[in-house]
Amino acid sequence: MSLPDGWELSASAFNLTPEIVRAERTASDLTASLVERGIASAIELELGQMSRDYPEPSLAGLSAFRERLAQHGGRVSIVGVSLDEFVGGRRRSDAERRAFLEPQLRAAAAAGATGVRLPIGQAGALLDGLIPLLEDLDLVLYEEIQGHQTPTDPVAAPAYARVAELDTPHVRLLLDISLLMPALPVTYLDHVERAGLSPVLVRRLRDDWRDPGTHAAVVDELRAGRVPGTMHALFMDLLVRFGRSHVDDLREVLPLIGGIHLKFWDLDDADARISQPIRDVGRALRDVGYRGTLCSEWGGQEWLDDDPWDMTVRHLSLAAGILSDPVTDAASPLEKARTR
Repeated sequence: MSLPDGWELSASAFNLTPEIVRAERTASDLTASLVERGIASAIELELGQMSRDYPEPSLAGLSAFRERLAQHGGRVSIVGVSLDEFVGGRRRSDAERRAFLEPQLRAAAAAGATGVRLPIGQAGALLDGLIPLLEDLDLVLYEEIQGHQTPTDPVAAPAYARVAELDTPHVRLLLDISLLMPALPVTYLDHVERAGLSPVLVRRLRDDWRDPGTHAAVVDELRAGRVPGTMHALFMDLLVRFGRSHVDDLREVLPLIGGIHLKFWDLDDADARISQPIRDVGRALRDVGYRGTLCSEWGGQEWLDDDPWDMTVRHLSLAAGILSDPVTDAASPLEKARTR
């Protein structure tokens, strides 16, 4: 079995963030290792990690990096860029925002990328004016959706509508499957329980993640000041990074999706909490004739200390097995329970 035509598994340099922060090797060397070790032939870069002169990185340096990957049969797929909204305590004007972003787009092109990635809605008023530059550089601007950013989310909804209205192949959505979590990561639940989160809430998080009432319980816990100070950052994942939707909630926007992040947190697939979203997305993408990358992105480094290369290899192996199976509509026990 093999992946459908036009699909390509890739790996994100974000997976190596702890090693990049440790700085025992350069960010370029660490990022290139994903290709040089044979883990993936297509990789996503985080431009802010790669370049000391960010946000105006050396085009020559990125061109050299492109050649380095090519020598091992590799390439850059998508580059994560950013928009710093403030300077000197004030909000940047649209002209200043474009001036901040444009060098990053040129850097992505120098690296040989097919696209760049921003959080959904962040480009905002810049989108129309960027399209000619994106066309000239032959880049796609991917607006990334994750966590709770569904098409019905009142904050994200206008940005979804704008992508559809523009109707250009140079502006697409990128789906991070953290939006589609049927259950929370086992290791996360164990970690917050040990850190002192209320046993009642932990039990609810374990058993009823997709129950709308669970979100209200999470908000109540935070407002009541019952979250231990040492775990505030991890607790916010419940409100920002972890979603509870199903792929059917995305049905109308699937044709707008040009990139996929196969986000994973750990490799404990209890109750198919890792494999089911991949299977669901695979089925949906086949239905709409998707073509593009499906990138392994590890988010559990926030509370785990596992080897990132090993985690990426094992996750890619799992994803390849699921996505290469044409019988993607075989419902898991979890999905059957959801539809009863």
